[in-house]
Amino acid sequence: MAKPTRITNSIRATREAAGMTQAEAARQVGVTRQTLIAIEQSKYSPSLELAFQLARLFGVAIDDLFQYPTDAPDGATA
Repeated sequence: MAKPTRITNSIRATREAAGMTQAEAARQVGVTRQTLIAIEQSKYSPSLELAFQLARLFGVAIDDLFQYPTDAPDGATA
């Protein structure tokens, strides 16, 4: 089983606030609804291009849509 990505996102909340269904959002950025579901559930990280397309679709900055933890990986020191 694939390990979920550490990247989190607020796509679902942003999409719902925009009054858009998963199918509509997926169609507008050229992916399947299943792909969008996997991204929303943080089971799949989109390509950089798709991340920008999603941010542009919702009119938000990419770092408002996607978050990456700032803590150091296990065993690493700063």
